[in-house]
Amino acid sequence: MTDNLIIKTAVIKTGRALVVVLALAALGACTVIPGSHISTSGSSRWFDDRDRETVEPDEVRIFPIRPGLEALSPREVEPTLPEALEHADHYDYVVGPGDVLNITVWDHPELTIPAGSMRSPSEAGNWVHNDGTIFYPYVGVIEVAGLRVTEIREVITRRISRYIEDPQVDVTVAAFRSQRVYVAGSVREPGAYPVTNVPMRLLDAVNAAGGVTEEADWRNVMLTRDGREYRLSLREVYERGDARYNVLLKAGDVVHVARADDNKVFLLGEVRNPKSLMMGRNGLTLAEALSEAGGINELQADATGVFVMRRSPDEAGVIDLFQLNAKDATALVLADEFVLNPRDIIYVTAAPIARWNRIISQIMPTIQGVYFTARAERELDR
Repeated sequence: MTDNLIIKTAVIKTGRALVVVLALAALGACTVIPGSHISTSGSSRWFDDRDRETVEPDEVRIFPIRPGLEALSPREVEPTLPEALEHADHYDYVVGPGDVLNITVWDHPELTIPAGSMRSPSEAGNWVHNDGTIFYPYVGVIEVAGLRVTEIREVITRRISRYIEDPQVDVTVAAFRSQRVYVAGSVREPGAYPVTNVPMRLLDAVNAAGGVTEEADWRNVMLTRDGREYRLSLREVYERGDARYNVLLKAGDVVHVARADDNKVFLLGEVRNPKSLMMGRNGLTLAEALSEAGGINELQADATGVFVMRRSPDEAGVIDLFQLNAKDATALVLADEFVLNPRDIIYVTAAPIARWNRIISQIMPTIQGVYFTARAERELDR
């Protein structure tokens, strides 16, 4: 009789505990069920692109992912209009301090410093001093900084004609040392690169630096000039062939290619491998992101609840929630058309049975504890 009483007491206690837990689950399932969940009920409502009503702060707007959805178009970094950076229709190098000039007066070898086999033209030329001048026989000191080689040639020809009849003068730059552009960021060989008599444009500078790295965000290139910043996009040139964005650089420009570290998306919930993903140069679609995460966990996921969470670009305090119903696997074609934005959060909800199993997994240790406690007490009574 005593053993039966103990067993009955344990069963009663277990039943009471189970009833309490089930009652809590029924009254407040969202707080009892472990893990996070997205509900499309409550204050949130469905929107489409033709129905953009005024929403309250901190409201969640839900958009079904379907053909023609405005969000299928990616959000691009707005590049600076290249017209704001062009300064001239033609380019001509301007000499500065540190440059080396090579001056030749034909038929007068005594006025030309020979390079020889042991000296390069840059070593044998006329160095432009820090005050912007050079010295040349018969001509004396000449201010050359800020002049083009054609202008320097005219000055030397005019002055030396007092001593030489009909002189033929040629002036070239043997070494370009006075002016630099600086390339930094996600390029293979960041550094300073000389400005020469050949026009240097954006692609020339990036290629001189070895090209962009795999981690580069080629849609986000910052050009700093005269204290002002201009946002450029290499994608406009490389992928779309828009030569207008291959802007002409000038001395002192700083080109910084941003890293794509911040261009991540996050995969959470019922996917096989929750992780963060770099978007890469060509962007990332929802289908690609799900594939990188190993796909949806078919045993746990609710295929009707594949969500993309995004801060609204139009209204502060509003979260846009894009929902894909992938119950029919052909809907994944839409996922391949949905282009993600940086910092998007992809969340796959759990199926109702999976959420219920989580409750059971939480209850079972309590039931087992009551049972084994009753059994231990029974053994002691013996």
